[in-house]
Amino acid sequence: MMDRRTLVGVGAALTTAVSSFFGGRKAEAKAKDMAYPKGTMQPRGHVERLERFANLSLESRQDFLMSFRTWANGDLGRTANARADEILKSKGIPKDNQLSQAEAIELLKDDPIIAMSTRGWCSAQQLMWSGLKEEFEGNADRYLSEMEAADKMGPGKLELNANLKLPDYVKHEIHIQPGGYVGSEFAGHMYHYGTNAFYTGRNFNDELHVGSANNMPIPKDGKVMRILDVGCGIGQLALALKERFPNAEVWGIDVGGPMVRYAHLRSVERGLDVNFSQRLGEDTQFPDNYFDIVTSYIMFHEVSPEGTAAQVKEAMRIVRPGGIYYPLDFKLNGAPRRTAYGMYRGWMDHRWNNEVWTQKFRTNGLPDMIRKAGFDLNEKEPELLRGFGILNATKPA
Repeated sequence: MMDRRTLVGVGAALTTAVSSFFGGRKAEAKAKDMAYPKGTMQPRGHVERLERFANLSLESRQDFLMSFRTWANGDLGRTANARADEILKSKGIPKDNQLSQAEAIELLKDDPIIAMSTRGWCSAQQLMWSGLKEEFEGNADRYLSEMEAADKMGPGKLELNANLKLPDYVKHEIHIQPGGYVGSEFAGHMYHYGTNAFYTGRNFNDELHVGSANNMPIPKDGKVMRILDVGCGIGQLALALKERFPNAEVWGIDVGGPMVRYAHLRSVERGLDVNFSQRLGEDTQFPDNYFDIVTSYIMFHEVSPEGTAAQVKEAMRIVRPGGIYYPLDFKLNGAPRRTAYGMYRGWMDHRWNNEVWTQKFRTNGLPDMIRKAGFDLNEKEPELLRGFGILNATKPA
């Protein structure tokens, strides 16, 4: 049986490769640390696009909760789904009968197997957030000093607006994240690591955002000089778009000051010239016809119908003739009829995960809003993210 020392030491070639790899990481970390003013420090270890947690204990707990979430969504979820089918059969209801959501909830809400699935999923979410909150708030001075140092650095710029009037639709704890996106100084930190758990290991290095950026359509004339990511969160799509279009002026805006502040920190660490600003999607403050591409990443299901309509109207104003508007979000058209268990899960997500606006998003007529604003809408291609909706709009030239 080989121990770690033996394993790492197998063969001269492997030894050289390992030394080279970690030597490169040390040089990279040193270069990053040197970029920060004297007296400040980076409290986290670096791995590609994702900063490691400050300690192994927290990382192990979060990895366990992510694995538990994967099981709850997988084996336990399938068991609960099968149990729902059994309940319908016992009531003489065909499995493909399109019940109303209220009827599905009433049928399924008291079953112990389905309740265990709900409780397991919710508990994993709650424990994940509590661990992250404890880490970042418990070490506030270290994390704040890191952000404060990055605030003053480039290459991109950061604009915060403490007087911004926040819309009502963001004044709740989305995904039961402590403080939501606007009520905690560490909203960006918690969102980053929390959504890593949501993606169950598929987006540790922004793979889904990079893929979406690489699939983004461009205007027919081929000109991409200015890009805007609305509701940019921690800047994952904006940074990926800058990587694809290095010569473009890229902006990310979000109502959450802590979100754009963390996004700016990430752009500084990676040396990407992206501008982040705390602004409203309904009132971006940019000139008419300014952007070649305006996009958003899974944002509109967190926005009220009124806010959605206002943001689509604003997009029409700031996209230049011939430019692209592509708000990526959940699939709306052509989706299969929802099962009783699927409707129950949708209610559970709305009720216990603070997805306040998702159910209205599915019925608010976003494609019609986009057409009514004056865009030509293509709902067939391209698909930015597998399994999500296609809303590829062009402003008539």
